Amino acid sequence: MLYDIRLHLRYDYDAAAGGGRHQVRVLPPTIAGVQRVIAASLSFAPAPSERLDFADFFGNNVTSIAFRDAHDALDIRMSARVAVSRPEPGLDVSPDIQQLRAELGTVRSLSPDAPHHFLAASDHAGIDAAITAYARDSVGSSTVGTAMDLCNRIHRDFTYDGKATTVRTKASDAFSLKRGVCQDFSHIMIAGLRGLGIPAGYVSGFLRTIPPKGKPRLEGADAMHAWVRVWCGRDAGWQEFDPTNGMRASNDHITVGYGRDYSDVAPIVGVLKTTGGQVGDQAVDVIPVVLEKA
Repeated sequence: MLYDIRLHLRYDYDAAAGGGRHQVRVLPPTIAGVQRVIAASLSFAPAPSERLDFADFFGNNVTSIAFRDAHDALDIRMSARVAVSRPEPGLDVSPDIQQLRAELGTVRSLSPDAPHHFLAASDHAGIDAAITAYARDSVGSSTVGTAMDLCNRIHRDFTYDGKATTVRTKASDAFSLKRGVCQDFSHIMIAGLRGLGIPAGYVSGFLRTIPPKGKPRLEGADAMHAWVRVWCGRDAGWQEFDPTNGMRASNDHITVGYGRDYSDVAPIVGVLKTTGGQVGDQAVDVIPVVLEKA
């Protein structure tokens, strides 16, 4: 699939900010065997006094910006053309949990993709006894089967509610509510798998929204999305699951970044020298591109 992606983030401040520094993670990367970025751009208004583009520990694209002059708003626009071609899920060759633990013991790497980084509790996805008990009911004969069952159960048992939680909500709180958004469902799945000893991480990205048959695609109706990657053993490697929709990640999922939870891949984090609050708005368009044959 080929997509044109447009992201618009807007922040309006109650009082002019005398300065600020932020890190922005919204540019999709090229990932071998998964997606290829053909072109991408990221712009800011007002223009920052400083700008530095780099990759963080997990390989995510980061743009660090700083402002010295007073400004009462920040406007961020990203556009990209991305080709996505995920391999179809093959035969399940993942081990059961006991064998997975034995395989983990043979992994000596601490590279960014090493499963050891994704076993311990993290800020948004702590190890929680109630979530672990819930996840234990999904344990089957393979790690992939366990992850898929838990993914489907979260999709079935939890209610999507954009007003129930915030970006600061922890997995344990969303689990108690049985409500939330993609970020919450991903954190619950991550916490549950880690409680079972299965490495799991957070994926930030975009999801193509397919409108009902006969209905037009709504401009700006799409939003940044989140799903889960699970280490399923030496042979199966990392596999990705979307508990919000009860499915494996497909060619409709465009990756922006990987992390232990939302804290590692938040679209923007930073500090401002100001008083009062701020109001933010987000709009995303994920537009399938159909190339005409010559």
